[in-house]
Amino acid sequence: MNIDSLNPEQQDQILLMMLIQQHQQIAMMGMGKLKSPATDAIERDLAQAKYAIDTLNMIEKYTKGNLPDELRTYLDQTLTNLRLNYADEAKKDESNKEENSEEN
Repeated sequence: MNIDSLNPEQQDQILLMMLIQQHQQIAMMGMGKLKSPATDAIERDLAQAKYAIDTLNMIEKYTKGNLPDELRTYLDQTLTNLRLNYADEAKKDESNKEENSEEN
């Protein structure tokens, strides 16, 4: 599919979907769920993941009521998935910190 063959509204929707996907990948890399393409290694950085999720939250907030149903659903599902994964990873960090402090 050539994006240039689409009407401007469709082009904008695809570009927004790509932006959502980019931030989803950044968040998943930050949570250690995907390898970094630059290093081909898992590089966990929860602050980076939180920043990507916060950016998607902002996009959701500022586009509320202005997205087609399909795109709104995609953004909602992406955010739900990322939030659940982030909560899991943050809980793991807390458990690890508690274990390390008990050992010392």
